[in-house]
Amino acid sequence: MATQMLPLHIPIVPTNNGSGRGGHGFRDHPGLALLDGYRFIHAERVKQIHAPMLRLGLFSDFHNATKLLTAYSLSPYSNLVYARRVFDQIPQPNLYSWNTLIRAHASSSDPLIALILFARMLHFGFYTPDKFTYPFAIKAAAGLSALKVGSALHGMAVKSPFHSDVFILNSLIHFYAACGELDLAYQVFEKTPQKDVVSWNSIITAFSQAGRCDEALDLFREMGCRDFRPNDVTMVSILSACGKKGDMSLGRWIHSYIETNDIHKDVILVNAMLDMYVKCGSMEDAKQLFDKMTERDAFSWTTMLAGYTKAGELDAARLVFDDMPHHDIASWNALISGYEQNGRPKEALAFFHESQLSDARPDQVTLVASLSASSQLGALELGCWIHTYMEKNNFKLNFHLATSLIDMYSKCGDLEKALHVFRSLEKKDVFVWSAMIAGLAMHGKGDAALDLFLQMQDDGIQPNHVTFTNVLRACSHAGLVSKGRLFFNQMQPIYGIEPRVEHYGCMVDILGRAGLLEEAKEFIENMPITTGASTWGALLAACVLHKNVELGEHACERLLELEPGNDGAYVLLSNLYAKTGKWDGVARLRKLMQDAGLKKEPGCSSVEVNGVVHEFLVGDTSHSQSEKIYLKLDEITSKLKEVGYTPDCAQVLQYIEEEEKSIKERALYLHSEKLAIAYGLISIASPAPIRIAKNLRICDDCHSAAKLISSVYNREICLRDRYRFHHFKDGSCSCMDYW
Repeated sequence: MATQMLPLHIPIVPTNNGSGRGGHGFRDHPGLALLDGYRFIHAERVKQIHAPMLRLGLFSDFHNATKLLTAYSLSPYSNLVYARRVFDQIPQPNLYSWNTLIRAHASSSDPLIALILFARMLHFGFYTPDKFTYPFAIKAAAGLSALKVGSALHGMAVKSPFHSDVFILNSLIHFYAACGELDLAYQVFEKTPQKDVVSWNSIITAFSQAGRCDEALDLFREMGCRDFRPNDVTMVSILSACGKKGDMSLGRWIHSYIETNDIHKDVILVNAMLDMYVKCGSMEDAKQLFDKMTERDAFSWTTMLAGYTKAGELDAARLVFDDMPHHDIASWNALISGYEQNGRPKEALAFFHESQLSDARPDQVTLVASLSASSQLGALELGCWIHTYMEKNNFKLNFHLATSLIDMYSKCGDLEKALHVFRSLEKKDVFVWSAMIAGLAMHGKGDAALDLFLQMQDDGIQPNHVTFTNVLRACSHAGLVSKGRLFFNQMQPIYGIEPRVEHYGCMVDILGRAGLLEEAKEFIENMPITTGASTWGALLAACVLHKNVELGEHACERLLELEPGNDGAYVLLSNLYAKTGKWDGVARLRKLMQDAGLKKEPGCSSVEVNGVVHEFLVGDTSHSQSEKIYLKLDEITSKLKEVGYTPDCAQVLQYIEEEEKSIKERALYLHSEKLAIAYGLISIASPAPIRIAKNLRICDDCHSAAKLISSVYNREICLRDRYRFHHFKDGSCSCMDYW
């Protein structure tokens, strides 16, 4: 390390030992000796040694030139452009020089140059590759996932005198694994005559990283039986396999094995233990280990942070975040994603804005999580701001970001912008196509969604199970029963996709919405897979829509057998009883919910004004402009009654005497979506649409009222409920009253 303290300008003066310029006497010069410490010397200082070498003729000494090449190539501050210039100035570079340059480029951001250099060396017949050349070239091929090139190198190595060299064979194991060819990697491993611990580590790591954890663990056991002692690298891969399997007992045994066998525990290995406990869901074990760590790095802190957010322990996650010595983008991502995935999108976006004030530059993960949070809130302005940020900061619109943008615009009600993003992409993967099909489906454009599904196949993209879920939902929202049956029946025989429980749920929804309740029931009973709660839930919702009490009670009973704590089941059946005037049933269900400690999820509607999301609960008076909102509501009610609006009191889910009808009307008047619409009318200037997101299905009365409001006030209202979009304009709704 002492070389770092040297002055910037290093005089190199030849000693007079009689050998003359360029002679061996220069090799012992103290200035040139600094190049031996290339691992600690900066590239700029290498340049300052290089200049006087040229001036004094020291570079003509092959030994000195090679030292300089090595320093430029392999220093932590390497400058490969200068390295290649130095190499080109060496009159007759030897094989060591070629290997040095190939090695440096194989580990660089552009490993293709390593392969070009390798080909150049062969083409001009300078040297035959040795046991060092092959591993460097194979590493470059691995970095490029260039299977054909690496296979050719493998063939050359097999024909060379080094065909059984363990160093070359280990690099081939890594190469085939990097290309996703695990069976070929294993064949090389099996044929390696003199395996070492690196051989075992390479193949175990390959299977672990590929998710073939049982095979990785079997190899670990075999390694022990063959009398090979595992090291810290082995244990990192094995702990990773345990974490992916969620095998806590084996993970604890591995931890004990590490302690018992005194395996060196650096921060990488301890982090692997920590990650294993987190992935196995034991935050208690993770915290005990974390508290004992004498050395922690950013990965240690972020692992704990992500573990708590995954477990839904957001307060604990925030404490970890606040205690972190430094917040890099990975820690911000863990926090933002954690809050977004746990249904707290407002806090997620608040943290995103806070991260903007830090030194951490957002990456793809940050933007995807923030776009998802905007989607949950229906916050179009915030989503547009993120999109603009991406464009200004030159983020490449890859498939993942494109999918997130399409999803955000679709869920925030701007289908045209979603389509614009979709059409602007030169290449689209199956998830991009599926996201756009989902967007069209949720906006009730079933035929357009199905047309896109066919276009996707014309473009050579094969659908997956997500695509079919979205296609079937498009059929459900648009009432396309025959097409829904057709596509469902084609999934396995034509596309090779076995229907999952969500696909069966979609089919029940398609049949149920269309009033084919008995067919939907028979469909469930004949399912070849285990019936899911979602299928009975879809049938129950259809029974509410079509007021079939007997079948609704049966569906609710079966749903509660699968999910006894499902409050939604009680609410749906209560809705059915209320719609059919069975108030004793409503009272009985309410008592059952109270006894079980269940509460109906409160209706919540949000509207975005100038980039700020305002939320309203039923009867909410907490808003700063509450007085103005209620005055507007009075005005709305008065105007609607003038055009013939009559409140649908069947929507009030409690029995109230007829003479207390005004109380029912008041309850309807206070629904959250009506409050949000009223606030939108006083806060959003015409002709901009009022965009509202609701967490539950919009009720019949609010749906009727919204249609009339759009006509009376000449305003477009775009409302997203739990299931789909409703575009109210000129007194009608895009759903055509089919929802």
